[in-house]
Amino acid sequence: MSELSVDLNLVRKYDVPGPRYTSYPPATRFSETFDAGQLHGLIQANKQSDRDLSLYCHIPFCESLCWFCGCTTVITSQHREGTDYLGYLDREMATFCEEGIGNRNIVQMHLGGGTPTFLRPDEIRKLGSILHRHFGETPNCEAGVEVDPRRLTREHVTALWEAGFNRASMGVQDNNPKVQEAVHRIQPMEITRQSVEWLRETGFESVNIDLIYGLPHQTEASFEQTLNEIIGLAPNRLAVFSYAHVPWIKPAQKILEQKNLPTPETKLNLLKLIIEKLTAEGYIYIGMDHFARPDDELSVAQAEKTLQRNFQGYSTFGGADIHAFGMSSVSQIPDAYWQNIKDLKAYQRAVDDGVPPIAKACLVSDAEKQTRTVITRLMCDLSLDYDDLSTRLGIDFREAYVEVIDGLHDMADDGLVRLDASGLAVTDAGRLLIRNIAMRFDPEIETSSAPRYSRTI
Repeated sequence: MSELSVDLNLVRKYDVPGPRYTSYPPATRFSETFDAGQLHGLIQANKQSDRDLSLYCHIPFCESLCWFCGCTTVITSQHREGTDYLGYLDREMATFCEEGIGNRNIVQMHLGGGTPTFLRPDEIRKLGSILHRHFGETPNCEAGVEVDPRRLTREHVTALWEAGFNRASMGVQDNNPKVQEAVHRIQPMEITRQSVEWLRETGFESVNIDLIYGLPHQTEASFEQTLNEIIGLAPNRLAVFSYAHVPWIKPAQKILEQKNLPTPETKLNLLKLIIEKLTAEGYIYIGMDHFARPDDELSVAQAEKTLQRNFQGYSTFGGADIHAFGMSSVSQIPDAYWQNIKDLKAYQRAVDDGVPPIAKACLVSDAEKQTRTVITRLMCDLSLDYDDLSTRLGIDFREAYVEVIDGLHDMADDGLVRLDASGLAVTDAGRLLIRNIAMRFDPEIETSSAPRYSRTI
C-alpha cells in the first residue's frame, strides 16, 4: 500500500460513537448476571481443547497516574504490593490448572497493565517461573510485555529476557514537554531512546511504541516533531490512539478539561498528519490505530488473510484461546468471554476463597458467532469474500446479508468500499473508517440510549 491521503470531510461525516470490536459481542455487552454453572462447564470443557493457548497477566500497579489513562490501575509507591500480587497470580493459576489443561500449545504470552515493570527484576523472574511451572516451557512463544521507560532499568530488561519475553511495547504518547506536563507524564526522549537501545541490544525481536493524539497543547507542528523523533527509532510497530475522553468512567480525566484540549478540527488535522506521514515513511496502515513495517508479522498476516483481533488488538494467532489472570483481565474462548473483578481487594478475597474471581461474562450464541466471523474477517482482511463466508458459515451469505449489502451503497459512493458480485473490498480511504463499516454488519448495534462508546475517529 502506498502513501495515503485523508479526506477530512469523510472523517467528519462518519465520526460517531461505536465499538472497537476487540471482541464480538463487544465488552459493553458483558453482564454481571450470567449463568455461572454454564460458564464453568464451558471453561472446563475448553481446558481439554487442542486449540492453541494465549496467556495474559494483568499487572495493575503504577507509581503515578497519567491523567489521560483509561486502564484499570492501582496507584501506589509500595512495591510490596507487587510482591503480594504475584502470590495471588500463582494461586489463581494453580486453581485454574488443578484439574489439568490438556496438552495445550502455548503460542503467546502478554503482560499488560498498569505497569508490568513496576515489578522488581527478581519479581519479573519469579513471574516467569510461575507461568512456566503452571503452563510448561514455551521456547517458541511470542511473549510481549508493556514497559514504562521512565522507570525501566537495564536489569529489568535482562530479567524480562530471562523470564522468556521477547517483544516489548512502550507508551510515549507525546515528546513535547508542555504536553507531558499537562497529562502528568514526564518522559524525555532520551529515556525512550535508551529503553529502545537496551531492548534491542538484549535481543528483543520487536518494539512497539504507543502515541496518543488529542492531548492538551498538541499542535500539528509539535506532534510532527514527535513523529519525526519516534520514526528515527525505527519501531517495528506503532499504535497511535485517539485520546478517548470518558470522565464518567475515569474521573481523573476531568483535569484535562482545564488544560487546553485541542479543538475537534485540530484533532482531525492531527489524524490526517499521522496517517499520511507514517505511510509516506513506509509503514503499512493495518487499520484503526495500528501501523507496522512491511516485513512485520502483522503486515504479512493481513496480506495472507490470517490476521485476527482479540483483547490485545490485532494478532497473528488465529484460533488461539485467551486465558487471562489478575484483576480486570479478560479471557476468551469460542463460546464465552469473562472478565475478572476490577477491585484489587475483592479480587484477592475471591482468590483467598478459592473461587474464580469472575465479575462479568458473556456467553456467545450461534448467531453472535456468525456475526463475529463476518466482522473479524472484515476488520482483518479489509474485504469479504461472499463464497468463502458462505462455506465458513454454512449459509448463502448473499441472501442472508442482502439488506446489509444493499445498504452499503452510500459507503461505496463515498469511496470507502468497492462492491461487486463476489464480495466487498475496503479501500485505502475506508481503512480509517473500518469501525463504521463493521457496524453495518452488527445486528445488535446499540442506539443512543445504550452504553456510551468512544468515537470511531
